[in-house]
Amino acid sequence: MRLIGFSTGALTRGDFRTALRILGEHHVHAVELSALRQDELIPLIRDLDHLDLREFRYTAFHAPSLMDREFEPIAIDALNQVALREWPIIVHPDAIYDFARWEHFGNLVCIENMDKRKPIGQTVTHLSEIFKLLPRASFCFDIGHARQVDPTMSEATAILQFCEGRLRQVHISEVNSQSKHDPLSFESILAFQKVAHLIPEGVPVILESRVGEDEVDDEIQNAHKALNFEKVLALAGD
Repeated sequence: MRLIGFSTGALTRGDFRTALRILGEHHVHAVELSALRQDELIPLIRDLDHLDLREFRYTAFHAPSLMDREFEPIAIDALNQVALREWPIIVHPDAIYDFARWEHFGNLVCIENMDKRKPIGQTVTHLSEIFKLLPRASFCFDIGHARQVDPTMSEATAILQFCEGRLRQVHISEVNSQSKHDPLSFESILAFQKVAHLIPEGVPVILESRVGEDEVDDEIQNAHKALNFEKVLALAGD
């Protein structure tokens, strides 16, 4: 069965300790520690040694989605503490100013495909240029972003095929027209099933759906439905 967990930022904005408590109570074994806003990064980094993460079989770290140019070297220096733990560092390509500064992270830098608001990162063409600048980087596939950019899931298919050897993590949620992460809908589950066969079972999945504490288990079950390609194939054969 796929390893499916949550981003702390999806459960509680900035309050990673409460999010970790919620995940522990629901026996979730994968987590992405989220510092999506620039001012969240340093406090989270400072607390890493004091967090009890023993229950998690997979841990990733999301760097700020937007950064001031002068903050980039500060962020990179702080993220060295994440790299020492060998956790993937999820990075939005449009948040990077100097790609050469990030190269020393090697495959721990995990580039994410972007939503339609962003100037880069939505297509295979964009991603190929980014990976020329970061040739050792890995890839975080945001399936909700891909569907928002192309509801037919054709670009999603192309991205997964292009990044087959780099795929390290998946983000899943409904992404609405304002690029906000909502709970999975029936329509998004059907759309995601179209490309589920291209996502290996062993790749960890992180939910970014904004849900309440009492909705965690149901959202994880919906994620399993969205990525259960064996069931899709079986239904297709009936």
